[in-house]
Amino acid sequence: MGDDRRGIENAATVAQGRKAEGVHSTGAELERKSWIALVLYGVLAVLVWFTMDASKVMVHGKLVDLRLVPLIILGGLALRTVLALQADKIRRSGEKDGR
Repeated sequence: MGDDRRGIENAATVAQGRKAEGVHSTGAELERKSWIALVLYGVLAVLVWFTMDASKVMVHGKLVDLRLVPLIILGGLALRTVLALQADKIRRSGEKDGR
């Protein structure tokens, strides 16, 4: 039982040390990852378009193309990725100006 507790404490100490060191993605690495994510969102959107049926579903009294639902979700994720990338650029430019 004591060994389990030491293992948990050591893991927490390592996590706190990494947080204190500021181990995170650098600007260039984050930008590369963001572009990869956007390309993969595009690939998923193409796959959705060609693999899902073009049937329609009733939503609030209007017919909606069924494959639009995952496309809207993927679009929201892509928008979130772009906004996170822009926020990181703004933060980095603020840090450069502040130093």
